[in-house]
Amino acid sequence: MLRYLHVRFKSFGYAMAGLLFLLKSEPHARIHLLATAVVVIAAIALDVARQDWLWLTVAITLVWVVEAINTAIEHLCDVVSPEHSQNVRRAKDVAAGAVLIAAIAAMTIGIIVFYPFIRALI
Repeated sequence: MLRYLHVRFKSFGYAMAGLLFLLKSEPHARIHLLATAVVVIAAIALDVARQDWLWLTVAITLVWVVEAINTAIEHLCDVVSPEHSQNVRRAKDVAAGAVLIAAIAAMTIGIIVFYPFIRALI
């Protein structure tokens, strides 16, 4: 049992190392971190409803997950094919496009959630 817990604990360490690498190596991840902080602070300050928190959480998580997968794909492609390859470029472009789709969806959710508050201020 202790061995099992030790192995599980080590896997969390590997996951944290991956997240730290993501933040250190990817400028877009740092932009996502800033956007996450702004959204969370705004949601707290505006006291958004529980249902809105659920949507914001889904949106934030979606962007982070897709960004992490995109980074993994890019690094794997660089190892598998260090020389220029049209197919590798396409794979990287599609992965980056997935991040863009997630970011647009998250922005749309953010607009829907925050629009009533912004409108009330205007």
